[in-house]
Amino acid sequence: MADVDAGRRPVIFAVTADPAARTCIDDELRKRYGADYDLVSATSIDEAHARLGALHTPGGGPRIALVLAGYGAADPGGLDFLRDARAIDPAVKRVALLRWGEFDTGPAVAEAHALGVIDHWLLVPEQARDEEFHRGIAELLEEWASGFAPGFEAIRIVGDPIAPRSAALRDLLSRSHVPFGFYAADSDRGRALLAETGFECPALPVVQLTFRPGVPALVDPSDAELIDTFGVGTQLAPDARFDVAIVGAGPAGLAAAVYASSEGLRTLLVEGGAIGGQAGSTSLIRNYLGFPRGVAGAKLAFSAYHQAWTFGTSFVFMRDALALGVDGDELVVSLSDGTSVHSSSVVVATGVTYRRLGVASVEALVGRGVFYSPAVSEVPALRGARVFVVGGGNSAGQAAVHVARYASEVTVLVRQPTLAASMSDYLVRAIDAAPNVRVRFDTEVVDASGDRRLEAITVRDRTTGVAEDLDADAVFLLIGAQPRTEWLTGIARDDWGFVLTGNDVAALPEVWPLGRPPFAYEASVPGVFAVGDVRRGSVKRVASSVGEGSVVISMVHQQRALADEIRVRSG
Repeated sequence: MADVDAGRRPVIFAVTADPAARTCIDDELRKRYGADYDLVSATSIDEAHARLGALHTPGGGPRIALVLAGYGAADPGGLDFLRDARAIDPAVKRVALLRWGEFDTGPAVAEAHALGVIDHWLLVPEQARDEEFHRGIAELLEEWASGFAPGFEAIRIVGDPIAPRSAALRDLLSRSHVPFGFYAADSDRGRALLAETGFECPALPVVQLTFRPGVPALVDPSDAELIDTFGVGTQLAPDARFDVAIVGAGPAGLAAAVYASSEGLRTLLVEGGAIGGQAGSTSLIRNYLGFPRGVAGAKLAFSAYHQAWTFGTSFVFMRDALALGVDGDELVVSLSDGTSVHSSSVVVATGVTYRRLGVASVEALVGRGVFYSPAVSEVPALRGARVFVVGGGNSAGQAAVHVARYASEVTVLVRQPTLAASMSDYLVRAIDAAPNVRVRFDTEVVDASGDRRLEAITVRDRTTGVAEDLDADAVFLLIGAQPRTEWLTGIARDDWGFVLTGNDVAALPEVWPLGRPPFAYEASVPGVFAVGDVRRGSVKRVASSVGEGSVVISMVHQQRALADEIRVRSG
C-alpha cells in the first residue's frame, strides 16, 4: 500500500460552470469535510485542468481523493474531464454531478459508468444537509482511503518485499480488513523494528502485534498462528455439536451462515483462508444487485461475515477440512488442526481455485511477479508497469480493468478466439474502451524468466505455433476453475471434481441410500449439501452463489425434520 503524505491534507476537487450549483456544492463540502480535506473548486474545465495538474506531485504521496465534475447543459465537457483526471492520479475517485431534471444526460452517464470513466454519479444538492449526497461522498472517500496504508497499524510486518510469503500475508490482511504496515527488512524502519523484537537473525517475516503490546513478535507465523492471536475464532470443544456446519466462507457459505443462524440453527462456518473466496479478491463487482456503483469483493464478504456473526454464527478460521465422515446420526468434518466438527447437516461451499499453469519456470516465480489471484493489495505498486492478465472469464476482465488504472500497459492473453462466450458484456466493453489495454487471442504462456522476480514471459500463438518473448513486470493467471473437493472422498463427483447434487444424484441409484429423492442441493450422502461454484451445474456468479446459500437452509430444515421423524418411528 502507498502511504498518504502526512504533511498535506488530501483534496476534494469540484468543477462546474453553474454558479448556483457551485455555491451549494462548495457550502456542503466545506461544512462536512473542511476540517480534514483541502477543498478546491473551479468554474470551467480549462481552469480545472490547470488547477488539478498543479495539485498532483508525482512521488509525493496521494493527494487528490475525489474529483466532482458537473455534467449537463452548463458543463458539456464534464465527462471528458473526469476521464482525464484518472490519468493524473489513478487512485482518484471520479463523480459526475447532475442537475435534477436534466434526464437527457442519463444515457451518456450510464455509458461512462459502464466503461469505468466515472466511479459514481450524484445529484447536485438542492438544499442544505442533503444526506443522500453526503452518503455517496462518504462512501467514495472510504473507498479511496482503503487503498493506502492506515495511520493506525494493528500489525507491523518486517520482511522481504518480493518474497512469496510477504505477498501472501499482505493479501490475507488486506482481504481481512486488518490495518497493517509492511516494512522491508533492509530499510531503516525495518531494522529498527527487528531490533525491538530482541531476536537475533530471525527468520522473515517477523510480525509485531501493536494492538497487543504484551504479546511477543511472531517469527514467520502460519496463517493459523497469526489469526489465533486475534481471538476472533471459536475454540472447538471435543463434545461441541452443531445443527449445521458450513465449509467455505465465500458468498455461498456466508449466505448459508446468515440464513441458518438467523433461523435459530446452531451454525459453525469453517474457512481455510481469507473470507470471501474468489469473490473476496475481486476489485469491483459491478453486476451485483443493489450496488449500482459496484462493490469490492472483500467489502461485500466482510459485511456478510459481520452479518452472520451478529446472528450468532461461530467461526473457525485458517483450518482446512480434510475429511467428511458419518458417525451414527451425525456427520463429522475433520480439520487440519486435528479437531473435528460434529453436526446434523453439512453444507459444502468450498468453491473453486484457479487452475495452475503447470509450467515449472512460472511456478518458481509465484508471489514474485506471478499471481494466481487478482492480488488486489499488490496492484497499486504496479504504477507504470507492464502487466499481463491470463484468462477470458469475468475474474480476468475485472483484474485487467483494475490493473489498467495503474499499469502503463495491460495485455490480456486468451486461449480462445473471442471473449464474448466467457466474459460479461460490460467487462468486454470496458476492456475495449481502456486505452492501455489490449487483448491477444489464441495465445498461451509457455515460459517465464527472472532473477529474483519476474522479468519476462514467453507466449505462443496457438494457431501458428510461433513463440515470442515479452518483457513483463507482473502476470495474473486466472485460467479456469478447479473445485476444492479433494477432501470429499465419499461424495459423488463428476470427472472434473464438482459435487453432484439433486437430480444428478438421483440418476445414480447405486450411490443414493434412501427411499426419498435427494433434495435439489443434496449430495450423495444424506444431510450433506453443496452450494455455489463447487456444485456441478452452478452458474459461477456471486449472485447465484448467494441465492443457493440462502435457499439451501430450507432444505436443511426439511432434511432435519425427516431425520427426526425417522428416529421417532424407529424408536
